[in-house]
Amino acid sequence: MTRRTLFIAYYFAIFLQAGTYGLTFLLPPLFATFGGTETDVGFVLGITAISTIITILWLGHLTACLGQMQTIAISSVLITVALFIFGMADSLDGVIYAAGALLGVGWGLYYVLTPVVLTQLIAATERVRAFTLLSVFVMAGFGLSPVLGGSLVKLGYGIEFAFILLGLLCLISGGIFWMLKGAVATHSITSIKQENSELSISITLQVLRTKALRPIIMVWLGASVFAAVANFQTVYAGLRGLDYSWYFLAYTITVVICRMVLAEFIGGRAPYGVIAALLAVMTASILLLLVLGDSSALYVLAAVLFGIGYGVSYPIVKAMGANDATPEIMSQTLQIFGVAYFIGVFGFPFIAGWIINSFGMTPLLYVAAIMATIECLAALLRYQNDRRQ
Repeated sequence: MTRRTLFIAYYFAIFLQAGTYGLTFLLPPLFATFGGTETDVGFVLGITAISTIITILWLGHLTACLGQMQTIAISSVLITVALFIFGMADSLDGVIYAAGALLGVGWGLYYVLTPVVLTQLIAATERVRAFTLLSVFVMAGFGLSPVLGGSLVKLGYGIEFAFILLGLLCLISGGIFWMLKGAVATHSITSIKQENSELSISITLQVLRTKALRPIIMVWLGASVFAAVANFQTVYAGLRGLDYSWYFLAYTITVVICRMVLAEFIGGRAPYGVIAALLAVMTASILLLLVLGDSSALYVLAAVLFGIGYGVSYPIVKAMGANDATPEIMSQTLQIFGVAYFIGVFGFPFIAGWIINSFGMTPLLYVAAIMATIECLAALLRYQNDRRQ
């Protein structure tokens, strides 16, 4: 297999599996079909967060025994089982919680290992571009899956069918990952063996003493903001009489176009300055959600701004985390980066669901705006420090 073919197949498999994450945005309406609330959604995703973190902590043992590509393929099977359970559920019981746990294990393996494998195939100077393209396919997958789900509902198939369909696509993704294991080994350019990526307390402390600590904190803040806005967008749209499919479609198109256009030069010589500017745009998009009323045009504009702000800044933050890492602990640094991301994206919905049920959607947006502002200030301070050096 040629190097070009390897990258095409690898990114395609990532796209297929990424769609499964986008279905978590449809958990509120799915749970509503059998009497579940936003708090129940948050609780299930809280279980997902816990299982994800445990998985990442034990990730090194799995990859040491099975290999990285084989482990990614297994993650596809676990996610498929979780989606089938969600799709066939008719009540809120222990099986639903088990599905949340399986989803966390699968996503923990997939999210952390796919960029780790990528770092072994590319030079350090290509990381921003490669991570940006990686995030394009991830975004295209999980951004379009809620649109697909909404379309299936309008066609009369039911939201449950979307979970079954995406589960099958995820299984295909796992088959592709499994077939690529030989090609990845052949085209690897790294001189440091990273198959064993065990994470210990001492290595964790070592990672947290590097410059990678700031992007790790920033990715947690950004993921929490994203979870607050995206996971309960169906709730927000329902309260305002809007169509959530338009939000996800506008957001996805914006992110994909921006990342594709900027992939060659995104970040520039002052990456944290760029990140700060983009996060300011993200904050503005949240503030717009607070005041737009029932205007569909402003709703789409808010999605576009969020796509520019969060969607474009995220791969730069991730690349900065990799560049600030010590090469010998690159894999572990990305694992901790993944832990921070999942604490935000799966853990914060637990708090967000409680906020919605106790106080309403508007207070949640205020909390998201405050967290976005803090992340923006963190990037701005790093930009100023880099300028002084």
